[in-house]
Amino acid sequence: MEKIFKTLEEQIDILQSKGLTIPDENYAKEILLRENYFFLNGYRHLFVDQSSRMFLAGTTFNELYSLFYFDRHIRNTLFKNLLIIENNIKSIMAYYLSMKYGIREEEYLNPRNFVRSADRKRQVNDLIKKLKRQIRINGGQHQATQHYIEHYGYIPLWIVVKILSFGIVGEFYSILKPEDQRAIAEMFHVSRENLIVWLPILANYRNLCAHEDILYEHKAQRPIADSHYHERLKIAKENGEYVCGKEDLFALVIILKDLLRADDFYLLMDNLDYDIQLLSSKLKTISIEKVLERMGFPANYKEIVRL
Repeated sequence: MEKIFKTLEEQIDILQSKGLTIPDENYAKEILLRENYFFLNGYRHLFVDQSSRMFLAGTTFNELYSLFYFDRHIRNTLFKNLLIIENNIKSIMAYYLSMKYGIREEEYLNPRNFVRSADRKRQVNDLIKKLKRQIRINGGQHQATQHYIEHYGYIPLWIVVKILSFGIVGEFYSILKPEDQRAIAEMFHVSRENLIVWLPILANYRNLCAHEDILYEHKAQRPIADSHYHERLKIAKENGEYVCGKEDLFALVIILKDLLRADDFYLLMDNLDYDIQLLSSKLKTISIEKVLERMGFPANYKEIVRL
């Protein structure tokens, strides 16, 4: 069935027909105009009775908007820290690979620098072509890359990484020789196996934050490995698997715990906790525990700072 345009008044009527209480319709119209009915309505699920598809009795527009606003705040906080990690990964990879293989494109993108197994040959060749294409297309669009092209005739890797997406950097890491993957991972004091899994997850969350998609209940493409954080936080298990911190938002927190500097992680958790407590004070129909459960946060989530 074709969707048709709805005026702000009609949007209000739809929400009210589903049982949402709207004390101030003018305020609600302003929010709907600024934020978009479709995006705001995406936060309704925790407030809806799944059998009747109606809002839980007493749910107000302010509660719905509070969850939306909470998600925006934690998204901004996490985005800032994901950009820190993105820069760190790019900087460390560029430093290590330039030191080992050289600073010219034909040196650091030499196929001999990457995994040599026959079943990975096509992946390696395709990614090298993709990297060269990015350099060719984006190289003339940035002041730093233009400077190196004009003055030296090539772009060193520590400049190239600035124009590469986080996703491509993760792919780049995945085709490095195991010894190079290990050396780079050790600079973060983590295993190469974990970093291989984590980089696509980080890139996915980074892009989600950049495009203002719903964050708090997002699930990663694959679970992270069990860690000592799961054990020390005494996270419950179901059918032998941890119920929190595997492919949910708390899994991202665990990754950031290992990759961020301690003071950055402390500030991150302080900001998240502030927003959680603020949201808790605005919820009447549902409890903050219901939101935390959807996020994959255990009740003692704050203790991860001290571990």
